[in-house]
Amino acid sequence: MSDRLPPLNALRAFEAAARHRSFKRAAEELFVTPAAISQQVKSLEEYLGVELFRRLTRAIELTAAAEAMLPKLREGFDCFAAGLVHARRAEERGRIAVAAPPNFVARWLMPRLRSFTTAYPQFDLRIIGTLKAIDNVDEEAPRDSGRDDDEAQLAVRFGIGDYPGMEVDLLFRPSYVPVCSPKLLGRGPPLRKPADLKHHPLIHDESSPGDEERPGWEEWLEHVGAKGVDGARGPRFSNASLVHEAAIDGVGVALALRPLVDSDIEEGRLVVPIEREVPTRFAYYLVTPLALAEHAAASTFRRWLTGQAKGESRRRRR
Repeated sequence: MSDRLPPLNALRAFEAAARHRSFKRAAEELFVTPAAISQQVKSLEEYLGVELFRRLTRAIELTAAAEAMLPKLREGFDCFAAGLVHARRAEERGRIAVAAPPNFVARWLMPRLRSFTTAYPQFDLRIIGTLKAIDNVDEEAPRDSGRDDDEAQLAVRFGIGDYPGMEVDLLFRPSYVPVCSPKLLGRGPPLRKPADLKHHPLIHDESSPGDEERPGWEEWLEHVGAKGVDGARGPRFSNASLVHEAAIDGVGVALALRPLVDSDIEEGRLVVPIEREVPTRFAYYLVTPLALAEHAAASTFRRWLTGQAKGESRRRRR
C-alpha cells in the first residue's frame, strides 16, 4: 500500500457513498448505476482488508474505519481540486517577463504592445530593458527584484542567433542608416550625398560599449566611400534614447537601426537623407527556453511577436 494508491474510481465511489449515506445518490452524482458503486466499494474493501459499510435493509452505515478515513479522503480530493484550479488559472492567465535591448523596446516593441495587451488581457507582461540582451556587451545584468518563479522568462537578443538549449526565432535583420529631423534639412546646407555630412553635426551613440557589431560614423563613412568627412566630431550620448531624441530635435545626424526608426519616419519626425544602408552581422532573435515551449503565455507571446515581425517584413517589401 505504501507503493501505490487504490484505484481512483473506487475512492470516488466510496467518498460519494459515505457523504450521501446512499449508494443510489452516489450513483446519480457519478452518473453510474448503484450496482457499479457497490462493486467499487467492495473492491476498495478487499484492497484495504477492512469493511467500510454495514449494509442495512434500506440504508448503509459507515464503520469505524470508514469514519476515520473519510475526512482525510475529502481533504485529499479538495487538494486535487485546488491543484486543478491552480493549473487552469496558470494556463488561463500566465505571467511573461521579456528581456530585450532598451532601444528595441522603446522603438519597435512599445508601439506594438497595445495590440498584445488588448488581444490577451489574461496574460501579465513585464518588459525588462537590458544591454545584456546584446551579445557582445558584457555589462553586469540589472538586479531583477521582481522576478517570479512562475513567470515565463523569454528574451529578445541582438546577436548571431547561437543560443544552445533554446528555441530561436529570427525576427528581422536590421541595417544602419543616417537619420535626422526634417527641420535640419530645411534650415541647413544640402544633405544629399555622404560627402555633404561634413556640413552637419554627427551624433554619436555610446550607449553600449563593447558592441563591436554596431558601426560608428567612421566605419559608416568608410563603408559608403565618403571622403573629406571627419567622423569623430559631433556630440556624444551615453543613452540610445537620447541619441534618438537629439536627432528628432535637429541637433544633428544620427546612425539608427532600421526598422526601429520606421514609425518615426512614417510620422515625419525623422527622415533618411541618404539612402545608404550598412548591414550588420547581428539580427534580432526571440529566444525561448525549451522548457517553455508548451507554456500558454510564452507560446502565445511567441506567436504574436513573430507574427508582428513577419507583418513588418511584408510591409517593408511593398
